[in-house]
Amino acid sequence: MSPASLPDKPALEGLEAKWGEVWEQQGIYRFDRDAALAAGKAQVYAIDTPPPTASGSLHIGHVFSYTHMDLAARYQRMRGRHLFYPMGWDDNGLPTERRVQNYYGVRCDPTLPYDAGFTPPFEGGDNKASKAADQVPISRRNFIELCERLTVEDEKQFEDLWRTLGLSVDWDQTYRTIGDDAQRAAQRAFLRNLARGEAYRADAPTLWDVTFRTAVAQAELEDKDMPGAYHRVSFHTANSETGDGGTIEIETTRPELIPACVALVAHPDDERYQPYFGTTVTTPLFGVEVPVVAHRLAQQDKGSGIAMVCTFGDVTDVVWWRELDLPLRPILGKDGRILAEPPQGIEGAAAETYAELAGKTVFSAKARIVELLTESGDLKGEPRAISHPVKFFEKGDKPLEIVTTRQWYIANGARDEQLAERLLERGREVAFHPDHMRVRYENWVGGLSGDWLISRQRFFGVPIPVWYRLDADGEQTGDPIVPTEDQLPVDPSSMPAPGFDEAQRGKPNGFIGEVDIMDTWATSSLTPQIAGKWEDDPELFDLVFPYDLRSQGQDIIRTWLFSTVLRAELEHGTVPWKHAGISGFIVDPDRKKMSKSKGNVVTPAAMLDDHGSDAVRYWAASSRLGTDAAFDPQNPKQMKIGRRLAIKVLNAAKFVHSFEAPAGVDSIDALGASAITEPLDRDLLASLAEVVRVATKALDEYDHARALDVAEQFFWTFTDDYLELVKERAYGAQGAEGQASAVAALHLAMDVFVRLFAPVLPFATEEVWSWTHDGSVHVAAWPTADEVSSESPTGLLPLVSEALIGIRRAKTDAKVSQKTPVTHATLSAPMLLAEAAGDLKAVGRIDVLDIMEGDSIEITAIELGEAPERA
Repeated sequence: MSPASLPDKPALEGLEAKWGEVWEQQGIYRFDRDAALAAGKAQVYAIDTPPPTASGSLHIGHVFSYTHMDLAARYQRMRGRHLFYPMGWDDNGLPTERRVQNYYGVRCDPTLPYDAGFTPPFEGGDNKASKAADQVPISRRNFIELCERLTVEDEKQFEDLWRTLGLSVDWDQTYRTIGDDAQRAAQRAFLRNLARGEAYRADAPTLWDVTFRTAVAQAELEDKDMPGAYHRVSFHTANSETGDGGTIEIETTRPELIPACVALVAHPDDERYQPYFGTTVTTPLFGVEVPVVAHRLAQQDKGSGIAMVCTFGDVTDVVWWRELDLPLRPILGKDGRILAEPPQGIEGAAAETYAELAGKTVFSAKARIVELLTESGDLKGEPRAISHPVKFFEKGDKPLEIVTTRQWYIANGARDEQLAERLLERGREVAFHPDHMRVRYENWVGGLSGDWLISRQRFFGVPIPVWYRLDADGEQTGDPIVPTEDQLPVDPSSMPAPGFDEAQRGKPNGFIGEVDIMDTWATSSLTPQIAGKWEDDPELFDLVFPYDLRSQGQDIIRTWLFSTVLRAELEHGTVPWKHAGISGFIVDPDRKKMSKSKGNVVTPAAMLDDHGSDAVRYWAASSRLGTDAAFDPQNPKQMKIGRRLAIKVLNAAKFVHSFEAPAGVDSIDALGASAITEPLDRDLLASLAEVVRVATKALDEYDHARALDVAEQFFWTFTDDYLELVKERAYGAQGAEGQASAVAALHLAMDVFVRLFAPVLPFATEEVWSWTHDGSVHVAAWPTADEVSSESPTGLLPLVSEALIGIRRAKTDAKVSQKTPVTHATLSAPMLLAEAAGDLKAVGRIDVLDIMEGDSIEITAIELGEAPERA
């Protein structure tokens, strides 16, 4: 490109649309399978991309972590690797259902028939129908159709935003976790888990969300501090052998569960209660006889030191119930209300007391129980107010209860020490970036309290692929009926079991289909298999699996990362990927994590519009993996710095490319490295070669922030100092040879800088690259130190820069223009400075320059000429 064809005023505006279209048309980021096969697996770089939940809107945290992933992708592509970089959409599960309910004003009722002409009451209801009473009940099939419709629309918006951000994914490799391929993979994996004994169905205490009427897995919990109160309650001893007056007092925050009490428990070393171990007490109000037992988990310093065990108040109750082999006495239903029928042992007058509680919420039941305990004299003193952590479903707004239900589980190492040790070993095989994030994985494996509960009582998700035989009485019998793998995917709720017809559904000697769906993580844990088309395309899967990189947020190490490692171990006996890049959180100016529940989330669309994609990417790239980043939408400093850098790249490149080859030289390309002869130019390139070495090593170690920092710092040295020092020579002020050296060095350096910045600033660098090159910078070769220089830096450039600063300061102190000539200057400096005396004289407008030997730079004498007249 000649200087005449350079743009008049380079600008960032419009570059996203311009280059996004070009990249798509030219297939710059498309995975070339044939080329990858020819090159071999070692030259493939496969990324297990997080499929964002396609319900609602993306937030700034997505932009942050997905940019980190894209930095690695772009770098590896420029290193010559063939990128397998798909994008998935996690569109099944509870978040989608909740959004559909609110968006359309509907709720699913599986008992209703399908209505082919159904029209929802709202279209974008803006949360007008968030209450069940305001929602129109519709059939499961109608509901799923609305889920499909809305997720497709959300996915289009997400894709547009990702394209604007410049994610270099291959959009031909997109998948949906509700799609046929994903369902087939998830159901195939489940059937194999079942055949190997890793999947099983059991009745067990289950964490239950009463709002969504579904089971919740351990990984989906979060603790919230909630107000509560300790109630001191008397239990009556069943005999007087201990001679203490016949009562034991416990403190509880849940007096409404007294009807569900099955024991009192104290620590075995607690001398206060050792005389009672092996005896029984009776519950207040209900007169049920329960044992006093010992267990190590009882806390001597909490409350009165003895607790009541209920089935079930919390997860510790579950542990006590299992390990102490206690009876089951449930009183809570799946709707969160007290069951109508009293548990075993509550009879006579006690049953009448229980009847007052039946059908009440736990809140109302608690209030009534407190009244009854007060009347009976079993409540001692006033309730003592406290604040304590209560377990919630991460997407719920009511405390979880524990109810006994029949659910499907997959073994995860909680009850299998050998499996747990294998999972820990797999964790050690994965390179975590940063390495300390591995501890979160290991702590999660070590802290598991039960196998992975994967069944959900919801509607929009991957069906659990089993049916159940019915005997002559219409009761379930025998082992589950399963499909063959070539029949997948299946929906047992709408398809007959193999060997039966639909007319036999629900009939004696017929069948019923499983209506539960899989937890969304049971599908998302298979994203490497889904994207790589496991079993459906063995050639592709062998080429990409195990993947190279899993990039994700730190908050889903316990869910997505762990479950993916688990499924890869169970199915393949290997790790799913070699590296795990873990991004930090985005926090607000008060260092609080941004989340929808806190109301401090910033949506990215306006941010991209206001600052430009390169600036937003720079902000994300400035933070190391695992490090939280503060963001103040009122003062986005890093984005402003990033925008300034992107603009400087455009303007510096235009300035550099405005220099033409010296007379007698056909083109800039014809100059070659041999033309770079001047010491200052050679020192610049030697220093730049060192920058390339450091940046390359940093990116190899997934430290994109270090790579950006070293490149950016030297770029500003290049533009602020070197360009100023050599521009007169580049214009030909010191002859053809000096001009050739400066012009060749400028072009080579700019070419290297553009490639160094390409992963971070893809739009500005592509624009600059197009001025002088065919093809895309994003498939150009990553710069190497050897192509820049084989020499070691001499330190000349910083010396000359320091001397120039001194000259400029002297002019400033004299209150004259920087254009004022210097008739004579004497500098004390290392004699190395003399090698660039010509450039210093030219830029400093120095007529005579004397350099005296010295350890540091000092202006010992300066004479200023006549200042130029002001225009």
